[in-house]
Amino acid sequence: MTADDVADFSRCVSVGRVALFPADTVYGLATDPESEEGVRRLYALKGRPPDRPAAVMFFDLGLALAALAELGARTREAVERLLPGPLTLLLPNPARRYPLACGPEPERLGLRVPELTGPLAPLAATRRPVLQSSANRSGRADARRLSDVDEGIRRDVDLQLDGGELPGVASTVVDLTRYEIDAGYRVLREGAIGSAAVETRLTA
Repeated sequence: MTADDVADFSRCVSVGRVALFPADTVYGLATDPESEEGVRRLYALKGRPPDRPAAVMFFDLGLALAALAELGARTREAVERLLPGPLTLLLPNPARRYPLACGPEPERLGLRVPELTGPLAPLAATRRPVLQSSANRSGRADARRLSDVDEGIRRDVDLQLDGGELPGVASTVVDLTRYEIDAGYRVLREGAIGSAAVETRLTA
């Protein structure tokens, strides 16, 4: 991964095209979260129903927190304890930001901030958020290597970035939508980080 790759990635997403890229978990698809056409194409590539929510990924935690300035202090602290890392956090979204990512629940937003190290570290220089989803046909296995991605998806994306072999385990999904009220949370999908590790991060 090079600075030129990162620049190409940012340009591709900025005009609502769809990029295939490596994250800290599995290969993903990304587009501009404000582009109706980009989101439509991304969902079509996956065969994903249009009413299913996706996540918005920031490549810098500070940028994510600045963009979601209305988060309460308790929730913000939880986000800082959990991210960056291989988790998707479901957060309250009273401002209804990034509605194309929210599906039928505009007041709930999925947030990803990957932990990018080693060969993937240059991607951390990306300054814009993306709407992202795993680069697999809906219901199929996640892709650990670029060559594992469905040939039809690879053919139809506008850009491919090869980050080598990834861990291959999807992100853990944690619902923090009530956290501001009573510090309650739920692990909805256990993935790259186990429930016990989530609890440790939130209570340490």
